[in-house]
Amino acid sequence: MPHPDVEAQADLLVETAYAKVNVALHVRARRDDGYHALESLFVFAEHGDRIEGAASDDGAIDLVIDGPFGAGLDAGPANLVMRAAKGLQAYLGCQHGARLRLTKMLPVASGIGGGSADAAATLRLLVRLWDVRIDAEELAALALDLGSDVPACLASVTQFVTGRGERLARHDVAGLEGSPMLLVNPGVGLSTAQVFAGWDRQDRGALCAESLERLIEAGRNDLQAPAVAIAPMIADVLAALDGADGLRLARMSGSGATCFALFDSEAAMARAAETIRAARPGWWTLETRIRSA
Repeated sequence: MPHPDVEAQADLLVETAYAKVNVALHVRARRDDGYHALESLFVFAEHGDRIEGAASDDGAIDLVIDGPFGAGLDAGPANLVMRAAKGLQAYLGCQHGARLRLTKMLPVASGIGGGSADAAATLRLLVRLWDVRIDAEELAALALDLGSDVPACLASVTQFVTGRGERLARHDVAGLEGSPMLLVNPGVGLSTAQVFAGWDRQDRGALCAESLERLIEAGRNDLQAPAVAIAPMIADVLAALDGADGLRLARMSGSGATCFALFDSEAAMARAAETIRAARPGWWTLETRIRSA
């Protein structure tokens, strides 16, 4: 549904804020600046939140929020969509305005980069909407100011991520892109800071992402244990996914509580999703695929 102020305008643009999934997430150390040194393989789902917008002549940035998970979200200046829009506007020193709508399809605080993806999609949309020229490096710097995951969400392609999230390298893994992927959230929101605070500070080694087999056998999510300690239902999700026909990998994403499962086929994914929905009707599920470039 378009923003009520722009419903009839022809310049309405739309971006998808693709859900981000950590196939593996290795926490190597806590840095002196308070951030954590990470190694992760990011992939993106074909689905996500929706950002739409149209230009306004008054220089104002206006945001409305709807969608299944929009209730309770603040559309004020602290919202990442607003911060992204205002940040780009200030950086450009322009008088462009925009009427924006965020349709929130992904659970909030769920470990799949919803807010970061929303911010990145807003930047992409406004660059097009305002027809501005900005270097990729400049846009990435603006994105990093908004959050560690936002730069990776700009391109929303499979990437090997290091540092606090600012060092990105496009990384192809044979058999990964296009794979059927089921996302499951038990209806729990987690604080990223609280989950990181529960990490035991043990460096369990580097991430090898040279093949899907290595990611399955030797990859891990170092935040899974502290997240389960806070929200034991995550273990219930993983148990529900374990043993499903055609399952290749089931693991928690990010700081939780969303878990993902990779399957050999879409039919196997659909059967697993149906079984979970029948047994746990209160859980959120999304049948999707890993996005290709």
